[in-house]
Amino acid sequence: MDILFAGILLLARWDVLAALLIGSIGGVIIGAIPGVGAAVAIAILLPATFSLDPIVGLTVLLGIYGSSMYGGAIPAILINTPGTAVNALTTYDGYPMTQKRQAHRAVSLAYSASFFGGVFGIISLILLSPLLALVAPHFGSREIFLAALMGIILVVLAHRGQIFAAGMLASFGIFLNTIGLESIKYTKRFTFDMSWLSSGINLIVVVLGLFAISQALLLLTNKEDAPKIESIKGNLFSGLKELFQHKRVASIASTFGVLMGMIPGVGEFTAQFLSYTYAQKTSKKPELFGKGSPEGLISAEAANNAVPAAAMIPLLALGIPGEALTAMMLSVFYIHNVIPGPQLFQNQLDFVYALYIAMLLLNVIVLIFLLSSTKILIKVIEIPTRFLGIIILLLSFVGVYSLNNSITDCAIATFFGFFGMILKRLNLPVVPIILGMVLGNIMENKLRSAMAKVKSPLDFIDRPIAAILFTLIIVILILHIRTIIIEHRKRKPDPDHDLHDTQTR
Repeated sequence: MDILFAGILLLARWDVLAALLIGSIGGVIIGAIPGVGAAVAIAILLPATFSLDPIVGLTVLLGIYGSSMYGGAIPAILINTPGTAVNALTTYDGYPMTQKRQAHRAVSLAYSASFFGGVFGIISLILLSPLLALVAPHFGSREIFLAALMGIILVVLAHRGQIFAAGMLASFGIFLNTIGLESIKYTKRFTFDMSWLSSGINLIVVVLGLFAISQALLLLTNKEDAPKIESIKGNLFSGLKELFQHKRVASIASTFGVLMGMIPGVGEFTAQFLSYTYAQKTSKKPELFGKGSPEGLISAEAANNAVPAAAMIPLLALGIPGEALTAMMLSVFYIHNVIPGPQLFQNQLDFVYALYIAMLLLNVIVLIFLLSSTKILIKVIEIPTRFLGIIILLLSFVGVYSLNNSITDCAIATFFGFFGMILKRLNLPVVPIILGMVLGNIMENKLRSAMAKVKSPLDFIDRPIAAILFTLIIVILILHIRTIIIEHRKRKPDPDHDLHDTQTR
């Protein structure tokens, strides 16, 4: 109880509460603007958070991370354009409801389901993080290395149909992490006698380039788009009542969100797909899915909003991020010398409880804000995209330059901005690069520590947790190879069947 009270005191400061309010409401507004998204906003804000107290900086980022998907549902429902990428499935049933003149009902259901999923995820975080933290002290260097390796593998395998590209981009991220002076013997790696490469490639510079500058360039080069939308008429509180009529769907969807959020590289898309498929198969009216089903809308929104809190579980307990946004937050931890893992729960439990309470409060703030301000908020959807592009580009370069007052950093960020734009034009993922840099750094450091005590390859997995992790990696790879073989056999034409068709003709 004393720890909980200490967490409340840590949060009950004007600057923390202001950060929570700004992050929560700002995240909703950013999410509601198509083409921006939480990743761009967090990338722009990262340099500013380094000068703040860790609880203040993380509260701002958590506010944006946890609230952006609320706002992303608004354009998905009203104009069939998801505000954030993870709201894509919301368009399946949200927009058809708008076409049936039920926009207020769809928006209200989306808010209610998002709130349910968000709170469900936070409760799961509170219950599961301490349990994982009890196991975490048994994680030595080799176990953390294997956990990070499994994270890289899962990130790559999560990009179905793009596995080779995702693998190459993740490897590129690992390579970027090796550039500069290495930390043990201070030898230069891949610097090619260029002094400006001696300090390595800054993660935040790469993040700003790949996410913020690339998105700004896309907005500036794409066709101008400022859609006109009609105002919402009706009671937005009705969704809270209707949600309880589908509480089974909301609960199962939130559970999928928690389970998928805990697994690195999986996240919202898989959680939504599984929950939506489950809801359709168990519905009494499956024919309505894709045509305006409230169950479909609830399953999509509850699942994706349960993921952010669940993604914090491996981050807080093991210091291993599962996707790009938590990787960005990890950098804030490290800048302030707050190291996630078992020590965090042992030495700074009040800080952990403050984060829990902040995440609960942000969901309450967002729901109240949306229920009272939606009719005004929908105006942000009409902001011209090229104007947004200019603002994002300007803020990105200000953020990059403020890191080290370096023009070189601006040039590197520009390179990665164009590189990110090309990847997005080709519909290739940029997230593996960031996770490659973050997890690659963890893997290198832990492998070096582990090798001092390892005399043979089998010594690397001679402890129970290491053996379990190694077995999981092998099983994941075998199952994936099996899936590829099965899909290949299904696509391969049957010669006997083709011969029979020829003879019939």
